[in-house]
Amino acid sequence: MKTWLLTAAIAAAFGAQADEGMWQPHQLPELAATLKAKGLEINPESISKLTEFPMNAVISLGGCTASFVSPKGLVVTNHHCAYGSIQYNSTAEKNLLADGFLAKTFADELPAAPGSRVYVTESLTNVTADIKAGLENATGDAFYKGVEAKEKSLVAECEKDAGYRCSVYSFHGGLEYYLIKQMEIRDVRLVHNPAASVGKYGGDIDNWMWPRHTGDYSFYRAYVGKDGKPADFSKDNVPYEPKSFLKVSAKGVKDGDFVMVTGYPGSTNRYRTAYEVENQFTWNYPASKELRERVIDIIKTTAPDGSDERIKYESTLASLANYAKNFGSMIESYGKSSMLADRKAREAELAAWIKADAKREAQYGKTLTELERLVAESKKDQELDLILGYMSYSTPMSTASRLYRLAHEKLLADMEREPGYQERDMTRFVAGLERIDRRYDAKVDQAILFEMLKRYAALPADKRRADIDAFFDIGKKFDEKKLKKQLDKMYAKTEIGNKDVRMAWMEKSVDDFKASKDPFIQLAVATFDTSMAREKAEKALGGELMKVRPAYMEAIIAYNKEQGKPVYADANSSLRVTYGNVKGYSPKDGQYSVPFTRLEGITQKDTGVEPFDAPKAQLELIKAKQYGDFYVKDIDSVPVNFLSTVDTTGGNSGSPTLNGRAELVGLLFDGVYESIIGDWNYDDNINRSIHVDSRYMLWVMKYLDNADNLLAEMEIVE
Repeated sequence: MKTWLLTAAIAAAFGAQADEGMWQPHQLPELAATLKAKGLEINPESISKLTEFPMNAVISLGGCTASFVSPKGLVVTNHHCAYGSIQYNSTAEKNLLADGFLAKTFADELPAAPGSRVYVTESLTNVTADIKAGLENATGDAFYKGVEAKEKSLVAECEKDAGYRCSVYSFHGGLEYYLIKQMEIRDVRLVHNPAASVGKYGGDIDNWMWPRHTGDYSFYRAYVGKDGKPADFSKDNVPYEPKSFLKVSAKGVKDGDFVMVTGYPGSTNRYRTAYEVENQFTWNYPASKELRERVIDIIKTTAPDGSDERIKYESTLASLANYAKNFGSMIESYGKSSMLADRKAREAELAAWIKADAKREAQYGKTLTELERLVAESKKDQELDLILGYMSYSTPMSTASRLYRLAHEKLLADMEREPGYQERDMTRFVAGLERIDRRYDAKVDQAILFEMLKRYAALPADKRRADIDAFFDIGKKFDEKKLKKQLDKMYAKTEIGNKDVRMAWMEKSVDDFKASKDPFIQLAVATFDTSMAREKAEKALGGELMKVRPAYMEAIIAYNKEQGKPVYADANSSLRVTYGNVKGYSPKDGQYSVPFTRLEGITQKDTGVEPFDAPKAQLELIKAKQYGDFYVKDIDSVPVNFLSTVDTTGGNSGSPTLNGRAELVGLLFDGVYESIIGDWNYDDNINRSIHVDSRYMLWVMKYLDNADNLLAEMEIVE
């Protein structure tokens, strides 16, 4: 292959195309010309600075994104991001999920679910040199522990400032490390959520689909002590006053307009190898989808609709269904795509580019082969690992294991403990134990664990664990009835479901655990040593991968640098920026999907039966064409949701969608079904993100929910 042809081929394979890319803020000045040409009106330099508008108005909820929209700490995010807090405050008698909620005064606002947080990013520091210093010759477990020790040291120093949460994030597979410092606001309160018939209109049927007609938004408020610093919940706390907040646009956007999304995307896999792609799509996704669907069936069968037991599991069901459908799209799209062949070609082209230069050959020559070997080694027990992962849905089992691990970790100096078990983690640990009261039912839990143990028992003997086999008496012959009786006794006897008992176990010693008669504590003790041995082996392998994967990414970046092209890192829950335009798409031959949906689409879908059961008052407003100030002539209605080409993924939920002046024109909440595979491979023709239009939010708040107090608090741009 001619050199220039090789160059072009790899550029297409590795370089960001069209609107692809989840960019770190500091990279944006490199993209200034593109951003300006597409419609950005503010200075790109300001977007690169975390402490300036608009970036300092964008916040993380720890799994979702949100933004400040008033000077009094009012926070807007997706309805599904606030779902856990709405569910936590709901009962069968007072169901906020079904009926909606609006606090007319500050005093009416409700505490969010235990552990709810608002994280305001304040600084980002490149600490790559600090992390790697002295570890050049370390390998395996020594390298893994060395990196971990450096990270903990940097975090401890950063968190000497009270009220902050610090984390070290790796980029490009460990090629770079950044220390991110965030203010951790601990008093978070639920302010407003529309009824599920608005906020979750279309439910799981419409999830990941277009056209959509959902009002996927809700409001929190962040509170701090009177001194302006983070504090635990107190009636004396005051609303947080952010340095910046977003103005909300009542004008919105039109087809073709520039939009930008800032948020905290969870994870993508754009640079994974062909082997990893094939394994994920032909084994992991199908197996995971089937398991999730089975757990959904168990919950729905065991906990009747409308019961308090079902309400406890609504948030779990929503998460399970979301990813089950996600995995289904992954499998379907993969079967229609050439992604595997493209990845193989990409790797062959990269190998050829490396081989074409002696210096590159010396530096990267063995990288691909070694990466392939280590990845294959990491997958050898994947059947067992998957089932064990789903066993964690058993609250007594996972809780007892975590508590026993805590007893062991407390024997160590704080800096020697496993992340998650240090003193800095105890507030979260306690919150997790507290949440159980509204997310656990013994009957449902037992049914799930029984199913997982049956699947575990069906594994070949050499793929099972001797400690689990011994505890549940699983041998060559498996007796379901015997297992059922054992679980009946375990759930009848355990006290893990009692909040006071759970909390008390946090202070118990290792010997106390060993002497316990609680069957789930006994299970935790019986399986601890094997679990720790497996974890140690995983860390040793992880240490090897942490040295090889950065070399792979370094080769990719080196090539693109020759071509003058920046390379974005895979998403890792750190703050990113992505940009694009409002645009429809063609999901299949002969079909074109316009970029906006209208109020009338709600009535067209409505059946009066969940999830297409719009409130009667809303249907009457639509029938009367009461569009008010939010009418758009181009569509002869009020826009509900819209499509754009911005590159997003899970974790971006709740992200503010901004126009060229950095005004909020919507909230990112989903992607179209065909673009779910975008976590692995971006295609400009079909990758579309779905946003709830700011005009629909304002319309519902004004005409349906009478949220006049919140409308008056926000700065709305006409």
